[in-house]
Amino acid sequence: MHGWIILDKPLGLGSTQGVSAVKRALRSGGYGKFKVGHGGTLDPLATGVLPIAVGEATKLAGRMLDSDKIYDFTVMFGVQTDTLDAEGVSIATSGARPTLAAVEAVLAQFTGPISQVPPAYSALKVDGERAYDLARAGHEVVLASRDVTIHSLRSSPVRGGGPAQLVEGGFRKRSAGGEPPSTPVQADGGPPPRAGEEWQEFTLPHSPLDEVTLTAHVSKGTYIRSLARDIAIGLGTVGHVTMLRRTKAGPFDLTSAISLDKLDELARGNALEDVLLPLRVALDDIPALSLTPDQAGALRQGRILAGIAADDGQYFAELDAVPVALVEVEDGDVRVVRGFNL
Repeated sequence: MHGWIILDKPLGLGSTQGVSAVKRALRSGGYGKFKVGHGGTLDPLATGVLPIAVGEATKLAGRMLDSDKIYDFTVMFGVQTDTLDAEGVSIATSGARPTLAAVEAVLAQFTGPISQVPPAYSALKVDGERAYDLARAGHEVVLASRDVTIHSLRSSPVRGGGPAQLVEGGFRKRSAGGEPPSTPVQADGGPPPRAGEEWQEFTLPHSPLDEVTLTAHVSKGTYIRSLARDIAIGLGTVGHVTMLRRTKAGPFDLTSAISLDKLDELARGNALEDVLLPLRVALDDIPALSLTPDQAGALRQGRILAGIAADDGQYFAELDAVPVALVEVEDGDVRVVRGFNL
């Protein structure tokens, strides 16, 4: 059991509780004791992709912290809370409401390299203490701004869909497959939806919005709550996050994520192997380096391999598909970055 179990973390569950759930599943399934860790904190009020590293995969969990993430999140306008999410108390209000057109126009200002101030309620340390502990104790918390990259940022005003089809009438007909029709349907007319179709409301581009749902592809260290705060301010109002869902973390997405109920079911059936992703998956952007038995033995002893015909850079060294080490090649010399005991 060396690899990754991807949880679809439910609302209210902390990341460390997700780790504990996998540990319990391993025990109840009779798999024995393995190291378990998570590949990036997800707030209790957030849902979605939480990679859990099992066994030797825990040696790669730190790399997941450096990976890009994709989030869906909803910003409610008019109220800013101290935590920048629905858990906090109101600290600022505004009667201003942006239109969808205004939202679309402002997103470019928050795309690419930006600087943001993390939330006071965050796990960052200030003089050796967690910022959220200081904030909860009533202390004023001032955190330094940080540079992050927003690779893409787009609006998804129709919940459960992509960008709205901006047509007159305020409704569109949506098929079971999720594709809008080629001809817009007016709200006040047209035939009823056929089997497998439904009416779905969306927002017109110049109607005031109480909230908007966005999708962001971000670099490590990005705080979505701060991004939502700054977008609202850029729109001349205030706001906070009411929904946050991580849809991708590094190479892992929702297609391989399982619920806690499914985790328990698989554990009871001694079938956790069915959802355990290979250790290698976390390094899908790193080329493989095939080894001979002698070379693998040398690396496992911490020795340097010389005269290897490979370009400089990192490689996933393996012997007959068995992971040996994450290595660095420089001028034909191969050095171990992280070895695996497999």
